[in-house]
Amino acid sequence: MFIVNLTYVVPLEQIDAAMAEHMKFLNKHYKLNTFVASGRKVPRTGGIILVLAQSKAEVESIMAEDPFCIRKLAEFTVTEFLTSQAHPDLKKLLANK
Repeated sequence: MFIVNLTYVVPLEQIDAAMAEHMKFLNKHYKLNTFVASGRKVPRTGGIILVLAQSKAEVESIMAEDPFCIRKLAEFTVTEFLTSQAHPDLKKLLANK
């Protein structure tokens, strides 16, 4: 599993203007069972996405599709971690990847 840490690099007005496209991107990857969870940071300086993927390169390729990244509205880092414990429902999702 991977954690994508998005950091906004432009004013929130520009983020808000691209939010509908970003949400389409997120929804596409939820339907593909690639994304597990996502949301805004508090304070609102970016966001976090939990991603199921085979490699960091795969996550980077997915993020290259994000309108926030395409428009250079946000930068991101990717952190891989090995799940040693998980909620039973999440274990089912993890087993399919």
